[in-house]
Amino acid sequence: MAGYKIDRITSDVKLALSELLREVKDPRVSKMLSIVKVDVSGDLSYATVYVSALEGGEMTDTSVKVLNKSAAGYLRREMGNRLHLRKVPELRFVADHSIEKSAEISRIIESFKPDNG
Repeated sequence: MAGYKIDRITSDVKLALSELLREVKDPRVSKMLSIVKVDVSGDLSYATVYVSALEGGEMTDTSVKVLNKSAAGYLRREMGNRLHLRKVPELRFVADHSIEKSAEISRIIESFKPDNG
């Protein structure tokens, strides 16, 4: 499949999932869950979704477990209805702690700056 088509499908999947995650009613899934990155395989069999919660790493891990066990089928079905794809990729959710790590690095850098007061 051409690269531009996969890129377009990847962005469509990311947009559809960001809307659908707001509709998940499970209280174990964070309402402040953001999609960091989506990787769709070349044959559209799998989509790996990297997510991060603003509440922290523990909430991210809990949300990922629930999404992979309980909500993946619902999200896949609803995504197929919205995107009208011939083959809807199987969703795999992965916790991404890069936002947390970058905030920690920023705090460390700020602590070494001299006061300009």
